[in-house]
Amino acid sequence: MPLPALFQLSSRHLLSGAVGLALAGLGGQALADARGGALQLDNVEIDGKRHKTYKAERSASAKYAQPLLDTPQTITVVPQEVIQDQKALSLREVLSNVSGITFNAGEGGAGSGDSINIRGFSASANMQIDGLRDSAQNNRTDTFNIEQVEVIKGPNSVFGGAGTTGGAVNQISKQPLADSFTRLGVGLGTDSYQRLTLDTNQPLEGVGTNSAWRLNLMAHENDVPDRKHIDRQRWGIAPSLALGLGEDTRLTLSYFHQRDDNQPDYGVPTSNGKRVPGVSRDTYFGWRNLDKEEIRSDALTLKLEHQFDEDLSLQSLTRYSEIQRDTVISAAHVNVRGLPPGKYRPAGPQAYGRDVTSRMWINQTSLAADFDTLGFGHNFIGGVELSRETYDRDVHDYGLEFPVGGFDLASPPGYWRGPTNKAASAKVETRLFDRALYAFDTIALHRMWDLNLGLRYDWVDGDADNWKLGAGKWTRTHLSSSDERLSSRAGLVFKPVDQGRIYLAYGNSFNPSAENLATSGAGLSTATEKLGPEKNRTWELGSKWELLERRLGLDAAIFRVEKRNARQEMTDGSTVLAGEQRVQGVELAATGRLTEQWNLFANFTYLDSEIRSAGDTPKGLASEGQALANTPPRSFNLWTTYDLPGNLRIGYGVRYVSERNLTASNDRIKLDDYWLHNAMLGYKATDNLDLQLNINNLFDKDYVERVRTQLGTRTRSSAVEYGDARAAILSATLSF
Repeated sequence: MPLPALFQLSSRHLLSGAVGLALAGLGGQALADARGGALQLDNVEIDGKRHKTYKAERSASAKYAQPLLDTPQTITVVPQEVIQDQKALSLREVLSNVSGITFNAGEGGAGSGDSINIRGFSASANMQIDGLRDSAQNNRTDTFNIEQVEVIKGPNSVFGGAGTTGGAVNQISKQPLADSFTRLGVGLGTDSYQRLTLDTNQPLEGVGTNSAWRLNLMAHENDVPDRKHIDRQRWGIAPSLALGLGEDTRLTLSYFHQRDDNQPDYGVPTSNGKRVPGVSRDTYFGWRNLDKEEIRSDALTLKLEHQFDEDLSLQSLTRYSEIQRDTVISAAHVNVRGLPPGKYRPAGPQAYGRDVTSRMWINQTSLAADFDTLGFGHNFIGGVELSRETYDRDVHDYGLEFPVGGFDLASPPGYWRGPTNKAASAKVETRLFDRALYAFDTIALHRMWDLNLGLRYDWVDGDADNWKLGAGKWTRTHLSSSDERLSSRAGLVFKPVDQGRIYLAYGNSFNPSAENLATSGAGLSTATEKLGPEKNRTWELGSKWELLERRLGLDAAIFRVEKRNARQEMTDGSTVLAGEQRVQGVELAATGRLTEQWNLFANFTYLDSEIRSAGDTPKGLASEGQALANTPPRSFNLWTTYDLPGNLRIGYGVRYVSERNLTASNDRIKLDDYWLHNAMLGYKATDNLDLQLNINNLFDKDYVERVRTQLGTRTRSSAVEYGDARAAILSATLSF
């Protein structure tokens, strides 16, 4: 049977059988060990490393040449150890470990998917994989091929190009390694949770120098806790091959493929941030027989590394990626105007179809050199980045007509039994081109002083064709935009002792009107195509220390981010660069091992945000003096584990998000604060078998995770999406 067919989740029986077989294999291994080793495995390699560490030493991006200790910027790395201990499956779950991050939600014509805010500003167009842009707006549902996730905070277009007002997210893929290992993982849990993974890595003896291959496989399904009949199904495969072409050259070829088949869910209707009366947390407002989310993700990456000598090296990354999303969605907005209490008619998009294809070609080539000039040491990185991204979207709907008397709020039908009339209504075709030159230099001014400098020049061109169907005829609107901009970053690092750093840094970034063309197809209009980019800047003063024999890292920073000319829609319908927004605050973090048995991953963020100037904006969009929407003043995350005698391991996590504004126009309407608790118990049954129990949302807290930053009206409510209810997962990993 072909491998994709083996892992395809066309029915629950296939995954159930695979999980059962895996559990039988794991049980057989444990039984064999208990009977004195009756079951023999060839080439068994035992990993004797008992103690995990949560402390990352450096970024995996080639643009960050210095260790994190010496990098004058707040960078939070969520390592593989935390991801595994928590069984965090989606990017959203991983990022929930990082304070200062919130999530928006939406279902409009621009598209849906992960919508992430960092320090109050959208980062949806600032996603990266291995340091390369990953602009397509998508639900990044699985981490089976992710080694670690890096959150790089603050305006820094020098590293990622256009955007990055509040920060960027860099996902690091698993790569072939020198060691030989195979890890088979299986999981069962509440809400029909079933999961099977394989991660195997093997050196290629006699093939080049230090060659190896790695294969990651995943099959998964589960229902969403406390959301009736909302299920998630997916499978994926990620092979990679590293070839040592001599002592100094290495070529790595990686492929990623994932298929998702999900039942979309857009939450429950709200008014002023509260559930509409008569609606419960688990009420579903979509149409199960019409709504769908089918995603196909493919990416092929070629990495070439060459070491000219000990002071000069080259890295070239080339990637082609394609994401196809075939979706039909129905909003959880309701219209109660003129209806009896307890009745509603659907509002907003209903059975609204979007077939989206996003494609990207990108190359990033960097040259790294160490040299001395005038008695100063230099660690220099320079390079070029070229990218071409396209976004095509076909829109259709089913022409649903609802009864005049509406439906019951407490019990929506959830299944459409009326007539349908599927018809196309619009389509969008966009193109985004970026050419950039960049240079970074870390200058050793003195043994106690380093100067970090960075420059990047971008040429960004975008254009869009918007087609609309009316009276049986298609009409086209063509829009285009072109921007070029120099971005800069500078940081001064003081090194009073080997284990401590104090730094002062400045950086800027820009947001062109075409920034989101490849993310959601949005941004360009007749009002914005000739506008220049928004401009952002940040100051950051911080300190980093390594204590307890460098096992524990402590970070602290104060910062100020300013968007000096935000785009503002005026009451006359025009758009001007007149807005001013400011976020300032404090970041604190502790990461590493307090003792040989005790691991800690904790961070805290305080955000003081304000609309400094809103211009002559329409009522309801923004008001001067208000805080930014969905930007909590305080957020805190902690995850800790402790190794107990008897091969036991316990873990506990807590997340706190304070009360925050629902919109930027009304500070009286708040989203509730919440505390969320998670727990873990691990047991090393044998040298090769690890068992783990995770209980998420331990006290079954109702909390708003994804937000539509709208108050809602009687004719069209707003909506929120709750985080998952309590769930338990039992997993086992067999290593050999």
